[in-house]
Amino acid sequence: MSNQYPRRQPESRQSSAAPNGGPQMPKQNSDTLSQVSEAAQTATTTAKKAASDAASTITDQLTITDQLKEMLDTQLASGAEMVGHLGSSAKLAANDLNRNAPQLAGLVRGLADRIEGYADDMRDQSVDQLFRTASDFTRRQPALVFGLAALAGFFAVRTIKSTPLPTQQVRRPSAPSTGEYYGG
Repeated sequence: MSNQYPRRQPESRQSSAAPNGGPQMPKQNSDTLSQVSEAAQTATTTAKKAASDAASTITDQLTITDQLKEMLDTQLASGAEMVGHLGSSAKLAANDLNRNAPQLAGLVRGLADRIEGYADDMRDQSVDQLFRTASDFTRRQPALVFGLAALAGFFAVRTIKSTPLPTQQVRRPSAPSTGEYYGG
């Protein structure tokens, strides 16, 4: 049987082996490979710099957040002290009222105890804990919270409406003081 495909005859080839025994790469492929390698190195360097910048930004933001939380915790402690002073003042007022109105003194004393209890609770909490407590209370009692907000809004509007606006007095030309009438 005869082969259907003609046999290839060996062509005259130049040596495809490099002097070191490996295959010789054409110059164009070598240039492309070096360009790809340079692009990969540039991309890696850019990615490392971007990651470093992002980490630095996040660290800066966390530092600012921590400083803000410290400041708010300090303000919360100051507020708790003020509320504590209010409770102490209410107790003094209750003691003063005790002689003339013992029933009213009992109510004021009870209110003072609650105020001091709130102050103690505020002293023991951070801003995060206070926020969580308020959120939990809002979830448990939404009608009460919205009712109090509406009541506060009502009083704010009433206060704003009842406050007289400063008016500028318009100076009118003064009438002659001679008692003469200049009208028509």
